[in-house]
Amino acid sequence: MARKSPSQLRSARWYNGEGLRSFSHRTRTRQLGIGAEEHLGKPVIGILNTWSEINPCHIHLRERAEAVKRGVWQAGGYPVELPASALCGETFQKPTAMLYRNLLAMEAEELLRSYPVDGAVLMGGCDKTTPALLMGATSAGIPSIFVPAGPMLRGNWRGRTLGSGSDMWRAWDDKRAGLVDSAQLAELEDGLARSPGHCMTMGTASTMTSVAEVLGMTLPGAASIPAVDSGHSRMAAASGARIVEMVWEDLTPATLLTPEAFTDAVVTVLALGGSTNAVIHLIAMAGRAGVALSLSDFDEIARGVPVLADIQPSGRFLMEDFYYAGGLRGLLSRLTPWLHLDRRVASGWTLGESLAHAEVFDAEVIRPLDNPLAKEGGLAVLNGNLAPAGAVIKHIAADERLLRHTGPAVVFDSYADLQARIDTVEATADSVLVLRGSGPQGGPGMPEHGMIPIPKRLLRQGVRDMVRISDARMSGTSFGTCVLHVAPESHVGGPLAVVRDGDLITLDVPARRLDIEISPEELAARLATWTPSPDRYPRGYTALHAEHILQADEGCDFDFLAARGETPEPDAT
Repeated sequence: MARKSPSQLRSARWYNGEGLRSFSHRTRTRQLGIGAEEHLGKPVIGILNTWSEINPCHIHLRERAEAVKRGVWQAGGYPVELPASALCGETFQKPTAMLYRNLLAMEAEELLRSYPVDGAVLMGGCDKTTPALLMGATSAGIPSIFVPAGPMLRGNWRGRTLGSGSDMWRAWDDKRAGLVDSAQLAELEDGLARSPGHCMTMGTASTMTSVAEVLGMTLPGAASIPAVDSGHSRMAAASGARIVEMVWEDLTPATLLTPEAFTDAVVTVLALGGSTNAVIHLIAMAGRAGVALSLSDFDEIARGVPVLADIQPSGRFLMEDFYYAGGLRGLLSRLTPWLHLDRRVASGWTLGESLAHAEVFDAEVIRPLDNPLAKEGGLAVLNGNLAPAGAVIKHIAADERLLRHTGPAVVFDSYADLQARIDTVEATADSVLVLRGSGPQGGPGMPEHGMIPIPKRLLRQGVRDMVRISDARMSGTSFGTCVLHVAPESHVGGPLAVVRDGDLITLDVPARRLDIEISPEELAARLATWTPSPDRYPRGYTALHAEHILQADEGCDFDFLAARGETPEPDAT
């Protein structure tokens, strides 16, 4: 493989030559305290760091950036840290961090394109940061490696091990049912999240960092290391060293992100019992790489891939247990019949070579093929007259008795309507709770409202699951019989917009169906008289979002970012 020479570095267009602009660029670099011997002729490595003081998942990334820089310097590169937006899951950022995923993707792409950067280290992990950074780097087209934030330590309360998100939902339902008092809930607040790092359940964060690894965008084993483990700092430094070599090798996302890589990512998500959000993110990420990926691909692969990771919310264990059991490399070593082992990954090896010495040390956490948690993947794609473009359910985290169910609809027109009426509606355990107005445009940004709360009266009767349907998403840490991502969304006139209280709705997961039990003529008549809601966003980013956002089945990218074509390099002279 031919290696780049120093004169072929992208940054050389800024620094080399006798022109005025090159003179200015070198002068300003001296102003930074950097001498010629420290940067000229060396790969400039942009470190996109999503650290902030309001993102607890990333609070340690300031320190990890120093480890990355150490690795870059040791390998003969010049590191430059570039702060990027710290999307904070659903914790603080409202109405949803998903509203801003594409904004971070744009920021990442333009930071890498507009500065004299030869390669990139992408630092993230909290839910939307992983797909956003990878989408941006893919479009920028320069060598890039991802450094996952890593999962936090296990939670603890009164001798019980707790999972972030999953046990929060359970505790909140217990509080509403009168089984947990305010003092106990206050104790839980102290015990649920005990260290830096993203959720340690198989929520969206752990799912998407695992996706980054199997796609070949991290060093082998990077996604499973707990955030506070010393191995995490060593991984960050090794990533910094490796990206310098990737620049010389010109190992770009276009080389790594092949159709086979995305197929392997889908296989991995399904075997992990991963987050439903991965469906949206992977479709968007594949689109940036010019790879066709659809809902039907997920469903087809799901029918043949078993769930092997016994991790909350679908299973019993947590990411710390997964790490000690062999981590993602251990899981992938079980999945080799489904994987494309001859494709390259960021280490420079093939995927098969990176798994050569992988082992599983606990067969309870990472199940063998002959003892899976479930015989087919944990996600299913539904179609029917209520979801013409598809919907998604994480049926492995649902009550099995509800996977074939017909019941009367109880409809909420918005999340505000839901909050106001959920505990007063006339509903039974057989009712189907329907939430609309929470899709990509209607939310806006498709908030995680899909785990619709169960009415308090029913909770006190012992009901812990019901069929729930929405055009929203739900947290990857959530569980229950929740049909999500119904497309087209209600805000743009999808059939969900015309469901009425009392309409019978049928969910049939084995048949992959979601239907409203009215005649085609009645459905057409209702849709013909439907009128859209007035535009709520006359200006700003939300107006841009509303105008250009794609639907859930298309990955919720912006149409102009998903468009094919090359963006010209900036003139550096």
